[in-house]
Amino acid sequence: MEHLFWIIPVAIILLVIFWFIATYNGLVSRRNETKNAWSQIDVQLKRRYDLIPNLVETAKGYMKHERETLEAVVQARQQCVDLKNAGKIGELMKAEGALTQTLRSLFAVSENYPDLKANQNMMKLQEELTSTENRIGFARQAYNDAVMRLNNAIEQFPASMVANMGGFKQAEFFEVEAPQEREAVKVSF
Repeated sequence: MEHLFWIIPVAIILLVIFWFIATYNGLVSRRNETKNAWSQIDVQLKRRYDLIPNLVETAKGYMKHERETLEAVVQARQQCVDLKNAGKIGELMKAEGALTQTLRSLFAVSENYPDLKANQNMMKLQEELTSTENRIGFARQAYNDAVMRLNNAIEQFPASMVANMGGFKQAEFFEVEAPQEREAVKVSF
């Protein structure tokens, strides 16, 4: 009988240890899932940044009077690249909104140049950029889903105790910063 008294406390201690390990490993998995989701955005952003110089070069020959628009696109792209390389995710999210707006301006201005609109290289670049923008949108959605799962796991009790001891931090959502990004796109014929 005396042997049974020490089995119960040892079993409880072992259960707590296994729970702690399982919770910690779950948090690590969610954190890594979030990092992976961000890297998927990163891949698409690099593709976007690589396409923009080609788009600008193609447009330059036709849009000699639209120097400001072209320079704004180049400057917005460079700012995004610099922030990405510096690892400043929060600031990068804001800069990405500005880059999207300058690209919209470029496409809007290009509508005034029929030869440019008909240029096969320009059409291909616009199509690739549109495809990349869609991929970025899907990657942002996946990232935000991963962030939600991580943040929920960090905040929910009793896992929050393990998260605090393990130094887990909440991740930032990728949110629309520029109010004009929330507006409906105006299409006119």
